[in-house]
Amino acid sequence: MKIKKGVQKEYFEIVADGRKRFEIRLGNMRCKPGDILVLEEKIGEKKKTGRKIDCEVLYKFNTKDVEKYYSKKDIEKYGLLVLAIRRSYN
Repeated sequence: MKIKKGVQKEYFEIVADGRKRFEIRLGNMRCKPGDILVLEEKIGEKKKTGRKIDCEVLYKFNTKDVEKYYSKKDIEKYGLLVLAIRRSYN
């Protein structure tokens, strides 16, 4: 399935150059690994630039699931970090 979403220019640029390899979205959409997330560059709320990047969804995690491991109080106090990671080879 293809899912189209707008993304601000500053974030589009770092996805395009390979530095950002994650996306944080409101959990109000359905997607699964293998789906294609089409990121459409935009400036402001509505103005699209016409640039697009197709990104394959590799993994999906809903932050609501962390309530199994951390209390709502701690989540509210500290927030959640989303980290882009890769295996380190020495």
